[in-house]
Amino acid sequence: MNDSDSAPREADNLSERLAEHLPRLRRYARALTGRQDTGDAYAVATLEALAADRDELRQAPDPRLLLFRTFHDIWATTGQPADAEPDPDRPMPERRAQARLAALTPHTREALILHTIERFGFDEIGQIMGTDAEEARLRVETAREEMADAVRGRVLIIEDEAIIAMDLESLVTEAGHEVTGIARTRAGAVRLGLRDKPDLILADIQLADNSSGLDAVHDILAQFGDIPVLFITAFPDRLLTGKRPEPAFLIAKPFQEEQVRTAINQALFFSSTATLSEARA
Repeated sequence: MNDSDSAPREADNLSERLAEHLPRLRRYARALTGRQDTGDAYAVATLEALAADRDELRQAPDPRLLLFRTFHDIWATTGQPADAEPDPDRPMPERRAQARLAALTPHTREALILHTIERFGFDEIGQIMGTDAEEARLRVETAREEMADAVRGRVLIIEDEAIIAMDLESLVTEAGHEVTGIARTRAGAVRLGLRDKPDLILADIQLADNSSGLDAVHDILAQFGDIPVLFITAFPDRLLTGKRPEPAFLIAKPFQEEQVRTAINQALFFSSTATLSEARA
């Protein structure tokens, strides 16, 4: 085998080491930024940085940690500074979110999302964020307290499985939010959504009458347009392809309670976000 044969094969192997982790990085980046386009731009920048240093990728014992650590190296230098003044040229929902972010202890929100949504342990978060496990744990606890106190909202639940819907209702109310209604079908969701505008929609994809939660969300957003959406689905990878409008906030079934609490608080924190408003099942 000559060098010209081995180079493409090596590149393919390196790409394969990263490929399985990319949907999770996109999910994390979108949840952190509150937008599909911004989150995906950070994911692309991360891949470009790794492509420029293939030796590090080749030698990494855990490509997943390297992927997220590289993301954080970029985020730390180009992400929204915690003490920045809200940009007066941005839309009002984004300015409100920026002001809320400025009130948080630096780097705590990132640690919380890494731990509760992406399921990293404290030691792994320390490696990703350049600190130790104890500091990572403290950041997660601080974020839980600060974000829980920062926002309260009214949530519409679109879920056809009765037990899951009851669990979600309990999670929402125990977190201090109000449930405006629970819908099992597209028509029911649209009726509830238009009757009583929620601050957040928490939606399954496949509904009881074989209708689509995506279509229900589309119908509601066609009227209001500025409601954040958290999708809960058994098939999250289908919504993380990067090929069409996709959710910024996404949880896989079966979910952990803390995952949902964190995602709800994060979505409400931004008040307005990129959603699947143009997508179809």
